Amino acid sequence: MASYATRVGTDIARWRDAGLIDPATAEALTRDVTANERASLSFGSILAMMAALLFGAAILIFVAANWDAIPRLARVAALFAVILGGYVGGAVLKTRDHAAIGEALWIVAAAAFGGSIALIGQMYHLSGDEAAALVTWCAGTALAAAALRSNPLTVAAIGIADAWLVLKGFGFYWHAEIPHLFIVMAIVLFAISFWTRSQAARHLIILSVILYLVLLATDHDTLPVAVSLAIASALLFAASVFAGDPIDRILQLGGRLPLHALLGFLTGMAMIQFDLADESTYNSGFAVASIVALAGIVAAIMLAGRESRGLRWLAYAGFAFELAIIYSVTLQSMLDTAGFFLAAAVLLGILALAIIRIEKRMKAPAETGAAA
Repeated sequence: MASYATRVGTDIARWRDAGLIDPATAEALTRDVTANERASLSFGSILAMMAALLFGAAILIFVAANWDAIPRLARVAALFAVILGGYVGGAVLKTRDHAAIGEALWIVAAAAFGGSIALIGQMYHLSGDEAAALVTWCAGTALAAAALRSNPLTVAAIGIADAWLVLKGFGFYWHAEIPHLFIVMAIVLFAISFWTRSQAARHLIILSVILYLVLLATDHDTLPVAVSLAIASALLFAASVFAGDPIDRILQLGGRLPLHALLGFLTGMAMIQFDLADESTYNSGFAVASIVALAGIVAAIMLAGRESRGLRWLAYAGFAFELAIIYSVTLQSMLDTAGFFLAAAVLLGILALAIIRIEKRMKAPAETGAAA
């Protein structure tokens, strides 16, 4: 498949030949597209990254397996040689138009850096725990990403930060507590993502912040955190719809901010509903929360559904979730199994008809414009 720059270059040549643009404009457009072209994540690039990770793991496992047989100085020299060789070799390959292999070598170096922290700490009996090692690994990877302006290294640093957040929040290896330092890390990594031109990293950071707030809600009072998340997401959604272009020029999310805002709203409302749910009695607070959630879903589809197919599918999934949770909380004691299946069939039929009508209305303006 031709790259984006190739396809646009073909269109520019066609417009120039048709007299739609003059040669000077065509040349300026071609230069701009070439300068701002993003390297696509091809299958070969994915294989190169996977091979890099496996290669890095093989080196670390080999060193760890022969740890006692290798002299101490040789251990440290070997680890630093892998790190230095990965970063320097990757930089050389990047300058010679081998971007995928160069980025893969940077991933090897970052993985070797993380393994070196553990192995050298064990060798010299350095104080600290796994949490501190992950933070150090994340900081080193982020520094390398900024120095090399690497998109994959930026994503890798966020992945390490997320691993630290999950392991710290759920207490897999240490006492569970919510690491509030994650917000500072997220802000720093978000800033780095602009320098490294990593839109994927910004999307991942927003999702990570939502995960952080979920962990925070489970560890503290759920309602204040959940209500704040739902309200902030609703305001952000409104801002992204009514002032989308200026905001997207700042955040550079490719127009997907409404999708993130809807996900945050649905997550906050779900936490509110779970906190207010009471299967034994009818809960007016839960009913109000359900009505707000359903109204928010409908508003999201009407305001931004036409521009985003992903947002529509997220809204449909949220609507299906609302049907399930409303049944489990309010209808379970009033309907038997047969009655539930009947009610579910009717509701799903209504949902299907509504979706079909919405999709037709959203396609109609596009078809009318194409015909014109």
